[in-house]
Amino acid sequence: MPGYRVQDILSRRSLVSLLAIAAVAGGATAAFAYAGGWLTPGRLQPAQIVNALEGHDGKHEGFRRAHAKGLCVVGHFDGNGQGLALSKASLFRQATTPVIGRFSLAGGVPNAGDGRITFHSLALKFDLPRGEQWRMALNHVPVFPVATPQAFLDFQLATTPDPATGKPDPAKVQAYMAQHPETKAFADYMAKTPLPSSFANANYNSVDAFRFTNDQGQTRVVRWIFTPEAPFEELDKATLADRPRDFLFDEVAGRLAQGPLVWHLSVILPNAGDPTDDATKPWPDDRQRVEVGTLTIDRAVTEDDGPCRDVNFDPTILPAGVSPSDDPLLAARSSVYAVGYTRRTGEPAAASALATDKAFPAPATHQPAASQPAAKESAQ
Repeated sequence: MPGYRVQDILSRRSLVSLLAIAAVAGGATAAFAYAGGWLTPGRLQPAQIVNALEGHDGKHEGFRRAHAKGLCVVGHFDGNGQGLALSKASLFRQATTPVIGRFSLAGGVPNAGDGRITFHSLALKFDLPRGEQWRMALNHVPVFPVATPQAFLDFQLATTPDPATGKPDPAKVQAYMAQHPETKAFADYMAKTPLPSSFANANYNSVDAFRFTNDQGQTRVVRWIFTPEAPFEELDKATLADRPRDFLFDEVAGRLAQGPLVWHLSVILPNAGDPTDDATKPWPDDRQRVEVGTLTIDRAVTEDDGPCRDVNFDPTILPAGVSPSDDPLLAARSSVYAVGYTRRTGEPAAASALATDKAFPAPATHQPAASQPAAKESAQ
C-alpha cells in the first residue's frame, strides 16, 4: 500500500491496527483473482469488481487486475490412480499430464516489491486428453478473507487509499471490520502466521470447495492441497522492507536452474458439518486426505516469453468429474476474470517487472494478445 509499510503498522494498536488490516487489502485484491460470486443483474456486476480493483491499486494497462506480478512455470503432473475412486477426471489416471502455471504475489501493482505480508500463489493449467482442461488458482493460505462477492467489493472500497494521504480512511476501515469479523480474523492470521521463505516451500490450497464425481456416479465435496517436498523455512517479516524488489522470484528461478521442484497433491475429504460454501472457514487438519499424484515444475520463464501470460486461470474451467460447489465465490470469479481479460488484452502489452531483473534473461519481443471474447476457453 502506498505511503506505509505493512510490518510497521502491524506493530501498533487500536485504530492504527485497523490500517494494518487494510494493508492486507493488497493481498485480498489479488486474491480475488481468487474471489467472485453470483452477480445478479441489477445488483452486483463483474465490471464493478474490476473497477474497484483498478481503483484500489491503480490501472496498469496490459497487466492482470489482480496478481499483476508473476512468473511462468512449465512442468507435468503424474497421477497415481488413487484419485479415480473420487473423480473420473483423467488427471487422476496413472499417466503424465503437461502443465503450465504461474507463481504470483497478491496485489495489482506489476512492479511491487516482494517484501510484503501477502499471499504466495500458484495458478495451474492442465491439458488433458480430448481437449479438456483443468485450471486451478491456489493460495498458500487455506482460507480467503471474505465469504461473498459483495463483501469483497465493499472491502476494496473501504480500503482504497485516499489520494491525499496514500492510506485508507480509518473510519471506513473500522466500519467495514465491524460488519466483517471474518476479515479481521484473516488479517490476524496473516500477521501471526509464518510466511514461507520461497514459492518452492509453500503449500498451495484450493481454498474453495469443489464437487468430485466418480465413474459410479458418487459425488462428494472436497478441497485439495499441494504439499512441497522442499522443507518449510520461515521468512523473517522484520527484514521484508530491506529485501531486493524481486527476491522471491529470483530465489525460485535460482532453485529451478538447479533442478525440478516437486509437490504432492492430496484431496481433502470433509466430515459432516464442515462448511462447503464459505471460503473463510478452514477444515480441521485431521480430515482424511488421499494423495492422488505428483506435480513437478521443471523450469521458469518470464511472462514476456512464457506460456502463461495470456492464460485466464479461471478455476471454474473443469474437466468431467469435477464441478463447482455451492461456494458463492466461484461463479463471479469466472465473470470477473472474463471482464479483466477482455480489458487487458485490448491494451498494449508492457514488459513485466521481472524482464528488467538481472536474474532473468532479456525477453524476446512480445506482441499483445488479440482482443477476443473472454469465454471459458479464452485466456487471461
